[in-house]
Order: sequence, then structure tokens, then C-alpha cells
Amino acid sequence: MVAFYGLGDGGCLVSAPAELAGMFCRGGVVVQQQQRKRSLVAASAVAAADCVVRAAKRQRQQRQPPSLDALPDECLFEVLRRLPGGRERGASACVSRRWLALLCSIRASELNQATAAAAAAAAPSLPDLNEEFVMEEDDEEEKESSPVVDPCVERVLEGKEATDVRLAAMAVVAGSRRGLEKLAVRGSHPTRGVTDRGLLAVARGSPNLCSLALWDVPLVTDAGLAEIAAGCPSLERLDITRCPLITDKGLAAVAHGCPNLLSLTVESCSGVGNDGLRAIGRSCSKIQALNIKNCALIGDQGISSLVCSATASLTKIRLQGLNITDASLAVIGYYGKAVTDLTLVRLPVVAERGFWVMANAAGLQNLRCMSVTSCPGVTNLALAAIAKFCPSLRQLSFRKCGHMTDAGLKAFTESARLLESLQLEECNGVTLVGILDFLVNCGPKFRSLSLVKCMGIKDICSTPAQLPLCKSLQFLTIKDCPDFTDASLAVVGMVCPYLEQVDLSRLREVTDRGLLPLINSSEGGLVKVDLSGCKNITDAAVSTLVKGHGKSLKQVSLEGCSKITDASLFAISENCTELAELDLSKCMVSDNGVATLASAKHLKLRVLSLSGCSKVTPKSVSFLGNMGQSLEGLNLQFCNMIGNHNIASLEKQLWWCDILA
Repeated sequence: MVAFYGLGDGGCLVSAPAELAGMFCRGGVVVQQQQRKRSLVAASAVAAADCVVRAAKRQRQQRQPPSLDALPDECLFEVLRRLPGGRERGASACVSRRWLALLCSIRASELNQATAAAAAAAAPSLPDLNEEFVMEEDDEEEKESSPVVDPCVERVLEGKEATDVRLAAMAVVAGSRRGLEKLAVRGSHPTRGVTDRGLLAVARGSPNLCSLALWDVPLVTDAGLAEIAAGCPSLERLDITRCPLITDKGLAAVAHGCPNLLSLTVESCSGVGNDGLRAIGRSCSKIQALNIKNCALIGDQGISSLVCSATASLTKIRLQGLNITDASLAVIGYYGKAVTDLTLVRLPVVAERGFWVMANAAGLQNLRCMSVTSCPGVTNLALAAIAKFCPSLRQLSFRKCGHMTDAGLKAFTESARLLESLQLEECNGVTLVGILDFLVNCGPKFRSLSLVKCMGIKDICSTPAQLPLCKSLQFLTIKDCPDFTDASLAVVGMVCPYLEQVDLSRLREVTDRGLLPLINSSEGGLVKVDLSGCKNITDAAVSTLVKGHGKSLKQVSLEGCSKITDASLFAISENCTELAELDLSKCMVSDNGVATLASAKHLKLRVLSLSGCSKVTPKSVSFLGNMGQSLEGLNLQFCNMIGNHNIASLEKQLWWCDILA
């Protein structure tokens, strides 16, 4: 025992310090032993808790039914391809992306075999009469609704909707029937756009695909197009526009896998060149339509090779923005024996010689429609050759061909006796003298003439007292010719007395003085008259028009004619019995005129436009509500005095009518 001694100041001293040190040492051992015991107890508690948790998990796993997700992809693939119907496959595609991906990987041939086997195994031994009766009713319903397009057969994806997931789901649902037949992808999602995987799903599930259009799909490559070619041998129409990753290899795969291709469109595809067109020409002997636009790598070799190979079938050719030369046009002229439609746009390298050789090759005997835009090679010599060696030509259109003059038009008229339609736009070398000469000497089948933005069409100094008549012309369009005035219009009206449709849009210099002779000289009965933008036309001309042709007029447009007032509406309501479409946009008509139109019982308007009529007020709402069920379209845009609540009331009254406000 350690001895302590007391001190006078209240302290104490130890008699044997060594013994005190030993006491503290023994106390530390005791503390350590207690800590060890506590840690052992805690460890045993944790271990026991772990055992309890594991046991609970095992019990839950034993209680849960087994899941198909535990199967590997190979086994799940076999399960999914044996689903009995399209509804089941569509529901399965909604489970997860894994299931959707596996369903997309199933080819239609594998799916059909599995479904047919399952149906044969489950077929009843005796027929179910109730089921047959229901099937007969379904067949009758299908016959009645046959004109409706099946959305599972023809689909369009646009903009942000165009993703691989949506395309895959679409392919799965459509594959439950006979697969997609027509597919158009216009645009792509900015971050999850359509790629080769989406086209793979389509190729696997739609072997009957006959039409495919890919517009602005930058992530699709040759591999995706190759999958389409391998899985869709019935493809007939292919349109690839602004797909930078598609090259000649993709077109070669299409040529090899789709020999029945009938139509090919390639636009702004920087990777497509001559080799791709050569492959199409070698393998696709049935191709009928070729449309090539803005492809820098395509030249004479590609165009010539394809045209030579498809000489018996190629009927439509459109070439735009290419670096081809006279050689390509010479090949078209010689080998284009089946060509009926030819369109040439922005071919800066092609000269006069190219057009002349194309015509003189005498191969375009079946050419019926020809359109040329912005080609400097179109001259009077070329025009005369085209008329002479293309005897079947019916429709001709020239735009921005400044080297063509009245002399070429006259030479063309002498040979092209079967021509029915002529369109000239921005052909400033042609004058009114040439047009009148053309009208007097044209063939008996000529029906339509259109002059748009032709600066050479202006008043002539003098006209003969008696002009020959052009009795065949029925459709006349003269638009945006700023120097075309009353004198010119009066002459045209005297030369063409049997007009039915007249479009004089935006002829700002034309007044009643020029329009009245045309109206009075027309003997056949005008059906459609468009005076949009003719600001100098007044109520007098409109009244004369409807009084003379009210029984035949079906469509009248007076948009922007600021001098037209209610007087014209009074005349229309009294004289027009067949009028179906009336455009009064930006005219000075008021509520009284609208009331007059609404009260005309014999007037059965289908479309009425009052857009921008500042004098139309809420009073017209009640009149418009009594227009009758014949009204299908009503335009009240920019009628600021008519409030939204009045529009809502009108929509309730005319619930069957399309109202723009």
C-alpha cells in the first residue's frame, strides 16, 4: 500500500514515488482492455446487422418473380421475335431502349416466319363463326375507308422530331403490318439527329420501302444508305438533299441493291461525283427521272454515262447549278430518245453551241416540256433549232435569258406548230412587237401566254387599224411589267377576244381606260380575273366586268386596289351567280358592302378575304354570320376595328369555316 503524508498547507507527499508510477501503469492496462472489449462488441453488432440485411435481400429476391431483363441479348432477341402480333411488339418497344434496340434488329423475314409458325401452331381445329363474321365487317370497313392513307405505311419526320429513337419506334410499329412504304426525313434533331442506326432500323423492318427522302440529315453516311440498299430491294425513289457524308460509295450500294430504282434526286451533296452516277447508270436500267442540283463534283462524265445507259427509260431530266459543258447537252440530244421533260437551270459553261447541237442531234423527238433558266447559251439560233428539231414540244419556259429577242421568237413560231404554252420571265430582249407577231402566227393549239418582269414589254409607237386575231389564246398573264400601260393592254385585248383567265397583277400604270377595251372585246366569257396591285382601277371597271361576265366569273382578286369601294360590291351582288372566290384585301369597302354581299341569296362564295380593310367594323360580324354554309374560308387579318371577342362569336356562328384573324 502506498503511504501518503499530509502537509501543513493542505498538500500531500508520497513516500514511495516508484510505487505510484507502477499504480498508474496498471491503471492504463485496465483502460486498454476495456476499449478492446467495446470494439469487439461493436464489431459483432455490425456483423449481425449485415447478416440480417443479407437475409432480407434473399427473402425479397425469392418473393420477386423472375425478370426477362436478366436474360442476355441473344435469348431476349429470340423471345421478342416470337411475339404474335404488332400490338404486342409495339407495347414491348415501350419497355426500354434495350428492348426497342433488339426489336429493331429483327429483320422482317425473321419476324414473319416466327409469327406464321406461331399462328399455325395456335390455329383452332374448327372455325369460329363469330370471328369470321367480325372479319367480314372489318373487310367492309377497310373497303369503305380505302382512300385514307395508312400512317404506318407513309410517314414524315421533320425538324426536332427526327431522331433515331423515333425512327426506330416508327419502324417497329410499321413492321407489324407490311412495313413503311414511303419515308421522308426533313431536317434532324440538333443533338440527337438521325444517324445510320435509324436507317438500319428502317431497313430491317421495312423491306417493302419504295420511296426514301433524306433532307438536311448531316449525320447519315454511306453505311446507312448501304443498309437501306441491302434491306429494301424494292426502292424506287431516292432523294438525298444536303447530306454531306454521303458519297459515291453510298450511291454505288444503292445501284447494286436496288436495280428497280426509277427516280433519283441528288442536291447539294458535296461528296457525290461522277462515279456514283456511273454506278446508277450501269445497274439501274429502268430509271425514269434524274434530278441533279448544285453538286460540284458531278460533271460531263457522270451525266453522259447515266443518260447513255438509260436511253430507253429516262423521261425527265433536271440539271441545275452544275459545271457541265456542251458535251452533256449533246449527249442528251442524241440519247434522250424517251425524254419528255427537260429542265436546265444555271449552267454558266454551256454555250450557244451546246443548245444548237442538242437540238440538231434529232434525238429529242418526244420532248414535250422544256424549261431553261439563267443559261447564257440560249440565243435566237438555239431557239430556232429547238423549234425545228423538237416537233412534239408543247410547253416552253425561259427565265433570265437575255440573249433572246423578237427574231428568235418569230423563228420559233414558224416551226413549233404544236406549242400550247409559253412563259417568259425577265427576258428583256423581247418586246411587245415580237409578242403580237407571235400571237398572230402561233399554231391553233396555243392556249397560254405568261409575261413576267419583261422590261421590253412597253407601249409601241403605232398599231395598224386592223389586227389579225388570236382565237386560241385563253390564259393571259402579264405581271410586273412597269412600262406596260393602257395602250398596250387595249391592243392585246383586241388581238385576243376569247380570253378566259386574265392575270394583270401589279401593273401600276393600267387604268380603266386600258382594261375596259379588253373586257368589252372578250367574247368567250371571263372566268378568272386577277387585278391585284392595280391601284388605278376603279368601281367603273369592276361594274363593267361583272355586268358583262357575271354569269361566268368564278374568281376575282382586287387586292390592293385602293379605289374600289362598296359600289363594286353592289354590282357583284347583283350580277355574279357563279362567283366562288373574292379577294377584297386592302380595298376601301365598308360594312354596307359586306351587308350587300351577305344578303345576295344567289351568291355562294366559298372564299372571302377582307384582310386590311380599315372600314370594316364589328357591325359586319352579324352580316358575315349569315353568309351561309357555302363559305369555307374567311380572311379578317389586320381588320383592327374587329375585336377578338367578335371573332370568337363569329367562329361559333361559322363553326364549319376556316377563319384567319
